[in-house]
Amino acid sequence: MGIVNVTPDSFSDGGLYDRAPVAVAHGLELVERGAAWIDVGGESTRPGADRVPEAEELRRVLPVVRALAACGAPVSIDTTRPSVARAAVEVGALMLNDVSAGLADPQMVPTVAELGVPWVLTHGRGPSRDMDTRAHYRDVVTEVRDDLLRRVDQVVAAGVDPSQVLVDPGLGFAKGAEHNWQLLARLDVLVGTGFPVLLGASRKAFLAAAVRNGGSRAAADRDVATAATTVLAAQAGAWGVRVHDVDGSSDALRVLRAAHAACAR
Repeated sequence: MGIVNVTPDSFSDGGLYDRAPVAVAHGLELVERGAAWIDVGGESTRPGADRVPEAEELRRVLPVVRALAACGAPVSIDTTRPSVARAAVEVGALMLNDVSAGLADPQMVPTVAELGVPWVLTHGRGPSRDMDTRAHYRDVVTEVRDDLLRRVDQVVAAGVDPSQVLVDPGLGFAKGAEHNWQLLARLDVLVGTGFPVLLGASRKAFLAAAVRNGGSRAAADRDVATAATTVLAAQAGAWGVRVHDVDGSSDALRVLRAAHAACAR
């Protein structure tokens, strides 16, 4: 899943693709490079980020979703607002990626039930502006799994088709670095729930601490580390990864597949 941030303030590439023509061109390039989905978002969810007005989010994403869909690109809309989800689906989006798991707005669940599109439920504990204060766990892997399963039960009881639900452990969302590593190391626990798992580790700060000169690594210099997490996700049986650098993760997967094919011969 290739990321297209139509924002001026995203942590990694804010401002690079905040004009529709540039964002569309970037999305099509990601498809050409191997992305199976393009995730379009108009509101940063980095720690400490404030909300943007609904009208501004719509202004940012709708022309991009419409144009990408018209070109045949499979588009996911990254939003926590049911109005944006509905409008994006109406112009061609095929999936919803919601970092609030529908908790930011009570109308999201009935909206998704009506739309009938696949829905990524991401684990988190409250809005971006203060989520870092909520990163307290006794057993992060078990708690994240159980929280997600409870949320799945809630949305299914409200009419969402369980076959359309995907889950995301929410690395960095109310998680410290050690929590992220534990979740990454035990992705098999989430995969074992039977729901498709999407991993979003791309360029996140916890990766910098594990690499040489990590403290000075800019976000865009963490793509090799991100590709390593893509391999870990694939080995655990994850459904997909959400990344900025599609080339690096695609190449990493090709190497893994070639090695597996050699073992099978």
